[in-house]
Amino acid sequence: MFQVYLQEGNKELTKTLVGEFKDYDEAMDKAEEVIEGKTGYKFIVEETNGCFNSYGDLVATVVAEGEG
Repeated sequence: MFQVYLQEGNKELTKTLVGEFKDYDEAMDKAEEVIEGKTGYKFIVEETNGCFNSYGDLVATVVAEGEG
């Protein structure tokens, strides 16, 4: 599962979930669509495999980032 986020610059608290996708290509298409024409924002694509850490948080790996 891939999750696409939109974030204002490097401000961690502005990270907003855009959507979840099963296919990497669909996630990247959506990420590029969302960031198009926006300056000062970046997209983050994270991959999750359904595993949780000892705190109960979903383990995610960043697979792509880009800036607008």
